[in-house]
Amino acid sequence: MTGALAPTKPLTAVDRCDRCGAQAYVRAVLAGGGELLFCAHHGRKYGETLRAKGAEIHDETDRLLETPASPTEDDR
Repeated sequence: MTGALAPTKPLTAVDRCDRCGAQAYVRAVLAGGGELLFCAHHGRKYGETLRAKGAEIHDETDRLLETPASPTEDDR
């Protein structure tokens, strides 16, 4: 086994944290094949422990810093 994982699809607004139900920004793919979804807070809290146990962590928390585009004159 090479350890290469299939690419995961990006998280969307319907993906929820398995711990608290907030929007998920972190996906932990477990060594056994399952996955856990976490909000940014819980992703930080559990990420290193899960990584140490062999989980692959996909962190999309950088999306929290994105600024939405301003509406154009036609959008108003």
